[in-house]
Amino acid sequence: MQGELLAAVTGIFGLVTGIVFGVMAGPFFRARAVDRRTPDPPRPDGSTLPPGIAEVLSALPSSAVVLDSADRVLRASSAARAFGIVRGEELVITELLALARQVRRDGVIRETDIEVAVRKFGPDATSFAVRVAPLGGTGLVLVLAEDQTEHRRVEAVRRDFVANISHELKTPVGALSLLAETVQDASDDPEAVRRFTDRMQTEAARLTAVIQDLITLSRIQGAEPMAEPTRVDLGAVVEEALDAVRMPADAKGIELVGSGAEGVTVLGDEGLLGTALRNLVANAVAYSPKNTRVAVSVGVSRTSVDISVADQGIGIPQQDLERIFERFYRVDAARSRATGGTGLGLAIVKHIMTHHRGEVNVWSKEGSGSTFTLRLPRPESRGADASRNTDRQEAAQ
Repeated sequence: MQGELLAAVTGIFGLVTGIVFGVMAGPFFRARAVDRRTPDPPRPDGSTLPPGIAEVLSALPSSAVVLDSADRVLRASSAARAFGIVRGEELVITELLALARQVRRDGVIRETDIEVAVRKFGPDATSFAVRVAPLGGTGLVLVLAEDQTEHRRVEAVRRDFVANISHELKTPVGALSLLAETVQDASDDPEAVRRFTDRMQTEAARLTAVIQDLITLSRIQGAEPMAEPTRVDLGAVVEEALDAVRMPADAKGIELVGSGAEGVTVLGDEGLLGTALRNLVANAVAYSPKNTRVAVSVGVSRTSVDISVADQGIGIPQQDLERIFERFYRVDAARSRATGGTGLGLAIVKHIMTHHRGEVNVWSKEGSGSTFTLRLPRPESRGADASRNTDRQEAAQ
């Protein structure tokens, strides 16, 4: 079936075969057979869609348009209409129409990138990678437009990540190199050597923290939810998280309070949950003024277990709340580095919660403090979901 369809399309359209096959990458040819004996009905001007092309266009995931010799739309995929590339029988993107006319004149396949403002899908423009090719000698032209918006967004995130991690590693490494030279020059001054070596230890610890956070993020990012989680005692997790920050909290006179965790359990990975809670508590202490309070409380509802970390710190501006879980995003970069943060802690928290089929929420007001909440499914709820899934699988069998 696949060979017959490919042969039919190749015999009729020539160059367009490679274009269509490259975009489809095979899935269409397994989907259904094509009746090559029944062409589309002719248009009033005599234009007709060659056999098989309608089925090809309907299966394409990208926006596809066939123009006749008079630049009218002979066939358009639903995606092309949804994105506003085609309206009625017109190709409304002027740039594409001009490109189609050039291709019809000289028969040369052309490619370009365009951006289309699609109000239906939000204020941002949609980016398309476009390829325009003639359909043999029929006078018809095929326009293929592949939505590249998400791909470009991912590429931008990747570039930002590479730039950020390069900067984060470059700073402590450069400081260590400079301090080493200074220590060498001050070898006859024991007091200076001690002072500079202390700084070296601080920078080395910062470098270690960045690398460790990267390793943790790499391990959990994109991981599937755990198939066999274990029961985790939240009382022990909360106590361990508070103990981890007790020294810096005492140094600032910050009161640490934990409540509601006794006897409460969840299903998950104790180490990862401990990491998430430690990150939140450490942030709360780092961004709180002296002589305030950081409270960790656990609440249980019908379907979830909530672990909240509340502080009386500086708060987070409203415009930054949606971005604080991005890797290396800092509301105040200078203050964050002064507190020893790597910029990865909240990103790690977010991925850990995704790994546990949970979520992390934040409430904050500048000057009043912040509350971060880890929301996990109750063990009973997860058990019921698993039971229902098992019942469905057994019924299907």
